[in-house]
Amino acid sequence: MSKLTEGKVEFSAGDVRILDKKPLHQGFFKTTLYRLQHRLFKGGWSEEIEREVMDRGHAVVVLPYDPVRDEIVMLEQFRVGALATSESPWLIELVAGMTESDESIENVAHRELDEEAGLTCDRLTYAMSYLSSPGGLTERIYIYMARVDATQASLYGGLDSEHEDIRIQPVAREQVMQMLECGVLDNAATVIALQWLALHHEVLCDEWNQQVDEK
Repeated sequence: MSKLTEGKVEFSAGDVRILDKKPLHQGFFKTTLYRLQHRLFKGGWSEEIEREVMDRGHAVVVLPYDPVRDEIVMLEQFRVGALATSESPWLIELVAGMTESDESIENVAHRELDEEAGLTCDRLTYAMSYLSSPGGLTERIYIYMARVDATQASLYGGLDSEHEDIRIQPVAREQVMQMLECGVLDNAATVIALQWLALHHEVLCDEWNQQVDEK
């Protein structure tokens, strides 16, 4: 059996030679020009390669789910990056926010849940993490499932200081999954989080119910 079919890869970060790093744009997004070499599958080293890498930090995504009402709290907000290819740049998404260096990932999840949806949760379950676009972006996204009371969600959310203008609405889980199936939801983090919930819904609810019974 190959290493790939075993879920393993051939090389590690030690198989990359960083020859030079040159800071480029250092605004809201920070861009660095890398000059590097890496090992080749066929043996030896690659030629020198130049790659521009963007660092925008890392993010946390929270799927607020009310298992009693079987509803997911969805957000709608403007996204400038969607202007190029979307019919509307107002996207239907989940709670999300950037991490801070002095804040734990779980604290970010709780903070963003409050700031963007006016919600608190009594259960926060880690789902997974993934690299959003590793060809040139360092960002890693962490996904959590939050058990909430959807009736407590605000109508509007976000921080004026961050120019956030968010509309909030609890939606039946079945309807959200239909929106996913039809391609209405096309934000990567939202798609991945909903697919995770679809795969683990029964186990997640059982786990949450067990935690309630043990209290």
